[in-house]
Amino acid sequence: MKIHFLGTAAAEGFPNPFCRCETCRKARSAGGKNIRTRSSILIDGVTKVDYSADSHMQALRDQIDMAAIEHLLFTHTHYDHFQPWELYNRTEGYALGIDHPLHIYGNDAAINQSLITLGPAAGDRLAFHLLRPFESITLGDMRVTPLLANHDPMETCLLFFIEKGGKTLFYGHDTGWLPDDTWKWLEGKDIDMAILDCTHSYTKNDRNPNHMGIETVLEVQRVLREQSILQSNSLVYVTHITHNSGFLHEDFESVFEPHGIKVAYDSLIVDL
Repeated sequence: MKIHFLGTAAAEGFPNPFCRCETCRKARSAGGKNIRTRSSILIDGVTKVDYSADSHMQALRDQIDMAAIEHLLFTHTHYDHFQPWELYNRTEGYALGIDHPLHIYGNDAAINQSLITLGPAAGDRLAFHLLRPFESITLGDMRVTPLLANHDPMETCLLFFIEKGGKTLFYGHDTGWLPDDTWKWLEGKDIDMAILDCTHSYTKNDRNPNHMGIETVLEVQRVLREQSILQSNSLVYVTHITHNSGFLHEDFESVFEPHGIKVAYDSLIVDL
């Protein structure tokens, strides 16, 4: 699998264009890996996880052929992950040369809102599929199992366990400490690469709900290793970072490097 990090920021982007805090000012000045757009990944050029308002810019920046994408997985309907209105640009009359439908997957809220927004214009360009936690689906040669996140108590937010070509990817944000049912499902599994939420820096709470910080990430890594779900050669990346953390890219790197955890950044590509 080729995992392409299109964006690695939390909801407001990093820096937040409306913010004058010291961290945002430093990020603007430093540039490079400190400039983060809203979180999304692209797998093997054909499967995208989440669709933010930054997707257009990300495609231009990284020369992504958006028409080649076959599958779109939504984790939940918060605005930084869910912008179905943007998919009008793929419908008849807006895009030419489309030769296959885009299959859209999500919880009931995501699919219902997508149908309301796009249904009348979908034609044969868009297809909609309801996901249920712990029920696996097949996307070509990829197997995807939606898992429960600990994020918004008013929505069934999802994480994804993705298997392809003998490799496994755990897409683990937006979430705080994992729900018990997710921990139980992961028992006996092997994770080759884990992408974990690190919205915050230090939170003084290693079981922080909604999002993870440094303490929670390290605790999740510890438990995954103790249960032999993560092996010594497994990769762990953190993403979904907010300017409210007060940390720049190098600050997170200095904390996580001793633990073998890498800090994702926009346009990073990892071959798994």
